[in-house]
Amino acid sequence: MSPDVQKKPSFASLTPNNLGAIRKLNSVLFPIKYSEKFYQDILLPDVEEFCKLVYYNDIPVGTVCCRLEPKNGEVSLYLMTMGILAPYRSRQLGSASLQLILDAAAAHTKPKIDRIYLHVQTSNVDAKKFYERHGFVEVGVHEKYYKKIVPHDAWILEKRFITAEK
Repeated sequence: MSPDVQKKPSFASLTPNNLGAIRKLNSVLFPIKYSEKFYQDILLPDVEEFCKLVYYNDIPVGTVCCRLEPKNGEVSLYLMTMGILAPYRSRQLGSASLQLILDAAAAHTKPKIDRIYLHVQTSNVDAKKFYERHGFVEVGVHEKYYKKIVPHDAWILEKRFITAEK
């Protein structure tokens, strides 16, 4: 394969055996420490298709973790974390990871997922633009969302799934 051919990422479901890699990646990628409950919840079978370890050339380089939130007759998929290590960015790995989650959410029928949403720290304009390029729209600002990092505020971005039933 010639060096200019873009390699595709591969994805692995989360297991107790690769949880250490997720912990290490999260500690590097995100400015907050995640609870033990977070790590137990991302191993649950009902979120397996929405929580993945991202590999590039067989190296773990990123993570994506979501949870299902049924509320008021609607089911949301909350994108808790998504990140790719800095040296591996600009290789479409984030886009491929997000597309994997969007496709899984759109195909999910039990329960049907109405929307996917996430928070982005208001200083992270690049992340906001990334999600907007993928069809997310800003639906609000959550003030004081982050307790231990500055700025404390976060944009709330969402993407709704259109259903053909109506």
